[in-house]
Amino acid sequence: MTRRAIVLLSGGLDSATVLAMARAQGYDCLALSFDYGQRHDAELAAAHRVAEHLGALEHRTMRIDFAGIGGSALTDDTIDVPEPGGEGIPVTYVPARNTVFLSMALGWAEVADAEAICIGVNAVDYSGYPDCRPEYIAAYQDMAALATKVGVEGQPIRIETPLIDLSKADIIRAGVKLGVDYALTVSCYQADNAGRACSHCDACVLRAQGFDDAGVSDPTPYF
Repeated sequence: MTRRAIVLLSGGLDSATVLAMARAQGYDCLALSFDYGQRHDAELAAAHRVAEHLGALEHRTMRIDFAGIGGSALTDDTIDVPEPGGEGIPVTYVPARNTVFLSMALGWAEVADAEAICIGVNAVDYSGYPDCRPEYIAAYQDMAALATKVGVEGQPIRIETPLIDLSKADIIRAGVKLGVDYALTVSCYQADNAGRACSHCDACVLRAQGFDDAGVSDPTPYF
C-alpha cells in the first residue's frame, strides 16, 4: 500500500534534505510551501525547483497573510534583519508560523490519507525559535491526535522531525548522500530576486559554516 507524507518545503537547505529523506524512506511525498508575506519570493521559486528535482508527487503553495500580523523582520520591511550574535528570541521569529504551517499540513494530510508530516525543525543549529523545540513538536503531536478524525479513530498522523538532533554539517552530509543539489536551495533571509544570498544574516552564516564543517563546497551565490 502506498505510504504518503506531507513535507513542509520552504526552499531552504533543511527542508530540501527532509524531502530527500522522506523519499528515501519510501514515502510518496506531497510537498507544501507557503506564500506568507515573506521578504522575497526567491525561496518559493527554490521550493518549486527542489520539489521537481527530488520527485515530489505533488507540490502546492498556499497563501497565508503573516504580513498582516507583522512583528517579524521576515514579514515587516520596517524591521531590519539582524546581524548574528544577538541574545534571546530574534526578530526573525514569525509569531505562530510553525503552528499555522503544521495545521495546514495536518488538514491536507487527512484529506490525502498521508500518515506523516515531515518538518525540518532543528534543535541544534536553531536560532532560538520556540516552535523548533522537541517539546513543542511533542505537544503538537498530542494536539493533532485529539483534533483529527484519524487521531480519534486510533491512527494519528505522525509529526516527523528527522533533523531535530543534527548539526548543520550532519544535515548537509546526509543530503549529499541522498543526491540533494543544494545549488537549487535558498536559505537567506533577505535574498535578492535572483536568489543570491546576503552572506551576513543568521541563516547565511549558519549555512556557510555548515558547508565548511561538512567539508563540502558551498554552492551558494552571493550578491
